[in-house]
Amino acid sequence: MAQKSQKQLAARNKEQLNRALLITLGIHCFFLLSKFLFSKTWSGRSITVYILCSLPSWVIQFWFERIARPTYDRETGQLRRAGEDLEAQGLTEWMWDVLYWTQGCLVMVAAVGDGAWWIWLVVPLYSVYLTYTTFIGAKQSMAGLSGAGMDEGISTGSKRQQKLEKRGGQKMQYR
Repeated sequence: MAQKSQKQLAARNKEQLNRALLITLGIHCFFLLSKFLFSKTWSGRSITVYILCSLPSWVIQFWFERIARPTYDRETGQLRRAGEDLEAQGLTEWMWDVLYWTQGCLVMVAAVGDGAWWIWLVVPLYSVYLTYTTFIGAKQSMAGLSGAGMDEGISTGSKRQQKLEKRGGQKMQYR
């Protein structure tokens, strides 16, 4: 009972990895078959672009297999290592996005033609956007910690409070 969460994580990881592997194999086979059967031009340039654009997804797939595939003891069948959580936020989530985007691009290239590889440029552009917004957010939060935004913090409030502050603030009346 103590390893229930580890067993659930291992089962979930195994299911996700198997599904991702089958989808990837299916899409790559569909792409290659459509290129060999229906494409008039299967040039060296097309092969190079296919390899270059598919390489990140292959690396990510291999990386997921290495870190998340559960390992079992050969003799007893007991779970030795559940693997990393594939539903984690951050880098893992971004890697899933790259994997799915590459698969979508493969389907588009198989359906439309080699010009659809330009869709893959969204991945580095999105990465630059995420990096920029993360950096700016961290920079603004650090500025707030250092007191750089103190002047802006004082003038917050309602219009009535701002008018009272201009007149000299609220004065206490004693009877």
